[in-house]
Amino acid sequence: MRSCSRMWAGSGMRWFFGADAALYHMRRGAICSSVSRTGNRGARDSGKHGLNEEEDPMFEACFSTRTVAPIALLLAAAGTSASAVAQVAGKFDGYPNRPIRMVVPFTTGSATDVIARIIGPKMADFLGQQVVVDNRPSAGGIVAFKIVADAAPDGYTLTTTGSNFSGSAALYHGKLPFDPVQDFTGVAKLASTPLVLVVGHGLGVKSVKELVALAKAKPGQLNFGSTGLGSGPHYGAALFNLVAGIEAVHVPYRGSPESLTDTVTGRVHYILSPVLAAQPLISGGRLIALGVTTKTRTPAMPDVPSISEVGLPNFEYEGWYGILAPGKTPRKLIDLWANEIRRILDMPDVQKAIASRGAAAQWASPEDFTKLAREEITTRMKVWKAAGVKIE
Repeated sequence: MRSCSRMWAGSGMRWFFGADAALYHMRRGAICSSVSRTGNRGARDSGKHGLNEEEDPMFEACFSTRTVAPIALLLAAAGTSASAVAQVAGKFDGYPNRPIRMVVPFTTGSATDVIARIIGPKMADFLGQQVVVDNRPSAGGIVAFKIVADAAPDGYTLTTTGSNFSGSAALYHGKLPFDPVQDFTGVAKLASTPLVLVVGHGLGVKSVKELVALAKAKPGQLNFGSTGLGSGPHYGAALFNLVAGIEAVHVPYRGSPESLTDTVTGRVHYILSPVLAAQPLISGGRLIALGVTTKTRTPAMPDVPSISEVGLPNFEYEGWYGILAPGKTPRKLIDLWANEIRRILDMPDVQKAIASRGAAAQWASPEDFTKLAREEITTRMKVWKAAGVKIE
């Protein structure tokens, strides 16, 4: 038995005093029974965020009531609130004792994937276990969602998703291998984001009005890309086409990188992409940004007008990112994640990282996020029907 205060892999050595020291040891496990090196076969490389396929140390903490009690007294003496003591002490009811799987329904480098890799290491630092991103793209996220729906509700399998969850649930209504209402519960909303309408240079249009005019002159001859059936970009484009009164052919992809690459080359004529994914190609001059989908301009692209101000005043769309867990996950685990995510989203470096990618950090409680996701299923069913989009 030995006391250890070294932090989780990759974060370096830190020293803590008083209440911070007590909280640190409660979170990491002040008494360490073993230190093991374990290869993480399912990990995906995430560059600077520290999730990779190399072996990483995992500290298996044993935390008995005789260690919790003195530390709780120390916290109280230091002025730490009782709720903070309860939250941290309660975490050590055996959770977590192994890495957590974060399923992402899109490819590496997609907008949702980037958000997951911003939040994941922060949660890993708090939990003392890796949060391993598992990319499972296909069918608008249905494969990823089924993995989570079928998982044990024990806090070890969650999904970071976008508004494609509601879009897919609405589009595949009655044909899904899970119940999108009963089999999932919201953990927290992470961010909101506009989409940006982009075209390649070869299309010969430089404004929303020019794109709409071209599409009306060639009904059914233009195509638009998306990150999959039912995805946010698919829904955004369907809504855009409906409001603009145009017809175009849908070309679904497995993620943002693939769909944007084909927009650059001209295989895809236009796409409504998450700002986060399209921004590098826009700033690099490879794509032309015609407008963003929110009513006001986004701070990430102040020179790009909103679509509503340049031709379609009745058009508006805003997507979101959030974390969902299996439906019967215990409330104490949901609260543990939700409360820490709220703290993470208040961190200046996290807010900056999300904002620099065209989104806005925006927390919502488990109840509010669950309500949002479920209400949007109903809303999107109406839009899919009005736009004539259906799955055969």
